[in-house]
Amino acid sequence: MKQYLFILILIIYPYSAKADMVREITSPDQSVRLLVDVSNRLTYSVYYKSQPLVSPSKIDMILSDGRKLSEGLANPDFSQRSIKSVIISPVPEKRKRIPDEYNELTVTLSNSFGVIFRVYNDGVAYRIITSFKDPIQVRDEVAEFHFPTNHPVYFPKVVPPDNMDRYHTSFEELYTVQVMDSISTNDLFFTPVLVAPEKAPKIAITESDLEDYPGMFLVGTMSNALRGNFAPYPAEETESKELYSLKYVTKRADFIARTKGSRVFPWRVLMIAPQDKDLPANDLVYRLASPSRVADVSWVKPGKATDEWIITSNIFNVPFKSGINTETYLYYIDFAKRFGFERIMMDAGWSDNNDLFKITPGIDMQKIMSYAKSKGIGVSMWTLGLTLEKQLEQALDQFNKWGVDFIMTDFFNRDDQKTVQLFYKIAEACARHKLMLMFHGAFKPAGFNRTFPHAIAREAVLGSEYNIWSNKVTPEHNLRLPFIRMLAGPLDYEPGMLNNATIQGFKSHAENVMSMTTRAQQLAMFVIYESPIQFFAGNPSQGYLEPKFMEFLGSIPTVWDDTKVLDAKVSDYIVTARKKNKTWYVAAMTDANARDLTVSLDFLEAGTYTATICKDGMNADKYPADYNLSTATLTKKDSLKIHLAPGGGYVIKLVKK
Repeated sequence: MKQYLFILILIIYPYSAKADMVREITSPDQSVRLLVDVSNRLTYSVYYKSQPLVSPSKIDMILSDGRKLSEGLANPDFSQRSIKSVIISPVPEKRKRIPDEYNELTVTLSNSFGVIFRVYNDGVAYRIITSFKDPIQVRDEVAEFHFPTNHPVYFPKVVPPDNMDRYHTSFEELYTVQVMDSISTNDLFFTPVLVAPEKAPKIAITESDLEDYPGMFLVGTMSNALRGNFAPYPAEETESKELYSLKYVTKRADFIARTKGSRVFPWRVLMIAPQDKDLPANDLVYRLASPSRVADVSWVKPGKATDEWIITSNIFNVPFKSGINTETYLYYIDFAKRFGFERIMMDAGWSDNNDLFKITPGIDMQKIMSYAKSKGIGVSMWTLGLTLEKQLEQALDQFNKWGVDFIMTDFFNRDDQKTVQLFYKIAEACARHKLMLMFHGAFKPAGFNRTFPHAIAREAVLGSEYNIWSNKVTPEHNLRLPFIRMLAGPLDYEPGMLNNATIQGFKSHAENVMSMTTRAQQLAMFVIYESPIQFFAGNPSQGYLEPKFMEFLGSIPTVWDDTKVLDAKVSDYIVTARKKNKTWYVAAMTDANARDLTVSLDFLEAGTYTATICKDGMNADKYPADYNLSTATLTKKDSLKIHLAPGGGYVIKLVKK
């Protein structure tokens, strides 16, 4: 009998010990469940209503001196807490009041490492923490994402320039769709990516609160898994010496980051979407980011702006020679004033790219600034990132003297630790000078816009400019952006093309740039794509010929009190409703297929609304610039019958009486 009891204890003990090393944490609404196991290695698993979403996936960090997170798993300490609060966004691209509710588990290990896990109703996130006294050098981080079955994945594959390594990219790529086990270890791609099970919730993978650390790329594993990959630290750099010069890495170190020993690392984020329409409205990345470091943001003024670069200032019906000159910018100021835009952009070419103090002949800065001020129009300036880095404080001083309120800086094309550090340096300098900021040729925002509300948007998207030289900007591509790229934060797509073509009739033409969409879809982008500064990329001379259309476009806000995605399917279509004060805008977009949708207005408050409607015209399937403007009176009891032409769109403005 004693021998039997001894054997029984031996059998039971290992399972009891393992149970002590496993913790379960659920979302506030109990729909999402996370299991953390530290018995042999540190792994996490994710379930949605008992359905497995993420299989056990490893977390680890390896320092250059050989220390590993995974070597401290004996005797871990577990602590939990629950948070229920509301974030008030000063620059709300989705909504003003953001509920922030989650349950949190912290695993503190015996070797100065730890991991914080959070479970939300719409996602899961974790971040590594360290508490070393001295600085550390991170050789690598292990971030694995294993899945129960072989799902399709939407991912933007990096295609580096010929003379640069694989970690150089403008973060502007089309989305490839492949089943997971066909994605090679040689396929490097940036986030967000979208894992798309047929019968389970979709999962978007990205990161948040990226600071003093390289951004997370992903690679395939030729199995049902994706794995994090990080650009090694730049050991040697050189300048490319071209029209738009940039720094690129010629030699990389054998580590990814050199940093403080006591810190938190970026969040690894998995957004969970039971329905496709749950993706575009998800603001989990914003919630996870560090709070604002700018005490006073009263000077941050979102709005719409003109941009002459895509159409190469190719205006017409004017009594002067158009181009990069004073007369053209005065014309843009008049256009902005006429149609309710807040500012103009002086894009690349106003100065020598390599010297912001060497003004292009034919430009009278004082005259332009004085005229803009007299009209109440702001002026924004483009800069080359490499030049801004070299001339930072002097350039920002000069912008202040001119009265510039916003700058764009471009051509970084990296997200290694040094580049991430540079973004913080530029943002901090712009905050001191009270200048709004947008990065182009840049990695995703990853919550940067919460930490620095004046860093108002980020490019990191294949947008309108690609119409100049390619046929990449298809309606299908446009219908992937809200479900993938937009999850990482506001994007600068630059919609509003007024020269519209069918897919068959489209032709890239630098002097007569067109879109592969209807006119109404270009308008719908101003509602559906999130950017607190929206750039109008169309030709203002064409806009002057269609004042009613431009007045409608000019009325669309760029920040919102609330957002509801009413109906959506990844790559196919989307219907989004956004509210500003008492006015609602509802917009729809479709891919290359014509589509009929019925949308209930039951989300409206009680009352009567005056509706202004812009929809695809009767002949938009063959002549995509065809649109129809009309008015109606509607209530929440009504439904919208929406017909979308191929590549089509729809916008309705609902003003409460």
